Amino acid sequence: MIVNAVAENVLGTLGTICWTIQLIPQIWKSWRTKDVEGLSGSFVFMWGMAGVTLGVYNITQDLNIPLIAQPELFSFLALVSWGQCQYYGKHQSRTRALLTTIGVMLIFGGLQAGIVFAIRPVVHRGNNRPVQFFGILSAILISLALLPQYWEIFKHKEVIGISITFMIIDLLGGVFSVLSLVFKEKFDILAAISYTMAVVSAKGQVGLVGHLLTR
Repeated sequence: MIVNAVAENVLGTLGTICWTIQLIPQIWKSWRTKDVEGLSGSFVFMWGMAGVTLGVYNITQDLNIPLIAQPELFSFLALVSWGQCQYYGKHQSRTRALLTTIGVMLIFGGLQAGIVFAIRPVVHRGNNRPVQFFGILSAILISLALLPQYWEIFKHKEVIGISITFMIIDLLGGVFSVLSLVFKEKFDILAAISYTMAVVSAKGQVGLVGHLLTR
């Protein structure tokens, strides 16, 4: 394996940039149309949860700084999108939707900080099982999050409510992130699985959009 710290950080930074801005087109689309029909609230909420568990993993594994920042930004934007689902989709009041979203963010942030604080001493003693659990959990959450979104597509018989720009940027973010791990001294298989599942998610939905547009 070729170890290259510059390539690792450049690719990790590109992945972070993509995953920082990826949900902005989706958030913009939901705000502009004042409608989230076709976008599963469970999908973006579970992505928010996956960002927390992946954040625990990346922090305790001492990955490069861009990859440590990545899941935090990923989770934040996913929860913003989830808040829009509460406001536009479930017709909660603006104040209630805002307070609920902020409350969930604070709970997730506190939970992540507490878990990192609790398992770091264990990891430093050479026991990697707890951190591996969170790496596996993030991959599972990212995978399971696909189910409610694909159900929305099946239910409507079309891809609506999803920004294609969001999906393309998400796809690129996952690819850059996986490539950044290739240049790390030790390839992190669990982080790679989590990022690959995000790529599979985006590729599947982009493919569906392309299929529907060419029918």
